[in-house]
Formats: sequence, C-alpha cells, structure tokens
Amino acid sequence: MRLLKKYPNRRLYDTETSSYVTLSQVSDLVRQGEDIQILDSDSEEDITRSVLLQIILEMEAKDEPLLSANVLSDLIRFYGNTMPDFFSSYLQDSLSMFAQQQQQLQKSFTANPIDALSKMTENNLAAWNQMQNNLLNPLAAKPEKKASKPKKTKKSNK
Repeated sequence: MRLLKKYPNRRLYDTETSSYVTLSQVSDLVRQGEDIQILDSDSEEDITRSVLLQIILEMEAKDEPLLSANVLSDLIRFYGNTMPDFFSSYLQDSLSMFAQQQQQLQKSFTANPIDALSKMTENNLAAWNQMQNNLLNPLAAKPEKKASKPKKTKKSNK
C-alpha cells in the first residue's frame, strides 16, 4: 500500500519517494495497479475516496467522458437504496470482470480474433451467472425473523 499525505497547502506527499506528487501522477499510479491510501496530514483521516473522486471529476471534464448523465443519475438513485453493499459489490465485480476480459482479449486477439471473441463470450456468460449466484444466494439464504412472543408482565395489585 502506497501512502500519500495531503497537507493543508493542498499538496500531496508520496511517503515512498519522499516527494510531492500531482493528481495526474496519482492517477498514473492507480493505472499502473498501485494500491494507494491518502491520509489528511493533520487529522490522519483517510481521504482516499474523495481524492480519487476529484481525479475522476477532472478526467471527466477534460477527456471524453466515461460516465454519461444517465449513468451518473443511476448512481445517485442507488444512494438511497436499501442495499448499497449489494450494489457496490456488484459494480466492483463487474468492473473487475471487464478488466480481466479486456486483458485476455488483448493477449489472444492477434492470433485468432473469432476464437478470441467466442471464448470471451462464453467466459462472460459463465462469469455473469456465477456473479449473480454469489450476490443473490446470500439474500435468499437469510433466515426469516420469527415473530417474538409478547413478554408476560406481572400485574400489579393496585
């Protein structure tokens, strides 16, 4: 885990290289597969998520947007949902599966594109089925709460 600290002057300090880094450099670290944690230097609060969201916001503003208005609207709708952990797990699994398949496709596409696409489709279907089973089975397996019997109370002789 690579530790970065954010100082009051809004600069990020990489404790591994003992140097200040920009948001662009943090973005590069993430793209390279580096696990990072960003702490506020004063409070030691973990602010990793807010800095990563800031990076995404900047990338969305200057590059070709990855997140459409519809996707962002749907994300907002899930915040009031009763199952945020379910959605978060589903989204994480989906992104991980997509990244894996992209790597596999790049490796095998040059040899035989048709076979590569066919194999990816088969793997994709199997992975989606497995992911849905993993996510839905815990919900189905939860025992129902039994209605508790009313407690007997002692009657007072007043």
